[in-house]
Amino acid sequence: MKEIGAHLSQESLIKSISVFKIYSIMSGQATLFKPGVYELSRDLTLPEIVNVLTQGNHEDVKVVIPEGLTVKDIEAILKEKGVLADNQGFDQAILEDWSVDYPFLRNQVSLEGFLFPDTYRFQAGSSLSDILVKFFDNFEAKAWSLVNGDKKWRDQLILASLLEKEVVDFNDRRLVAGILLKRMRNDWPLQVDATIAYAKCRGQFLGCPDLLVRKSDLNIASPYNTYERLGLPPTPIGNPGQAAIKAALSPQNSGYWFYLSSAKTRETIFSKTLDEHNINRAKYL
Repeated sequence: MKEIGAHLSQESLIKSISVFKIYSIMSGQATLFKPGVYELSRDLTLPEIVNVLTQGNHEDVKVVIPEGLTVKDIEAILKEKGVLADNQGFDQAILEDWSVDYPFLRNQVSLEGFLFPDTYRFQAGSSLSDILVKFFDNFEAKAWSLVNGDKKWRDQLILASLLEKEVVDFNDRRLVAGILLKRMRNDWPLQVDATIAYAKCRGQFLGCPDLLVRKSDLNIASPYNTYERLGLPPTPIGNPGQAAIKAALSPQNSGYWFYLSSAKTRETIFSKTLDEHNINRAKYL
């Protein structure tokens, strides 16, 4: 309430912060202020302003972006919520134009990985620019702060996106990060099913009619096919959260070369040899 009063005073919407506080308390509305984006006129009386701020702005839309969603997934959610207009899309963003304010976008070809998963509040019918500023500011604060300074930060972000889709537990993610890095050092293909699903579903996990990766999908022609191509995919395959990024930054060395997720429990099962891995495949998949 104190901060709200100060902001209203700075905008000359109220004459006295003290009177604002006293009225809010005496009217029983001091704890009822709602977050949102408001347009207030200096013609409004103090009771009218307090009433507006406690009723809430119905055009302020809460949007939850879960970890691991792709740019196309997030765009679909924002359009469904009425935040992003149907004639707008993230593909209209020219990333180089944003690179002065957000240096992590320099030389990037995709927004994938830079739309940080979190709970956001947008105004209905927001411009693409306003939406991107919120995402980029949040990425800068919560992700860039973790990877900035690492020469291979982009690879870390890509690796984090794989961990986000492949493994649930943090410590297991660290082990899988170690496995994938070891495979790359030894010129092994990564063989990450989530990259096949990303290619198969054309970058959109939500609403994909068939996310299941089958043997026939493993020869799909795509730069994201980590069964046929060595190294990391060209971009992240989604937008990882902080836990996945931290796991990518702290890989755990082990004697394991293989892993899989139990079809029933999603528990990660590790193996040191291909024979052991094949036994686990028959047992858990």
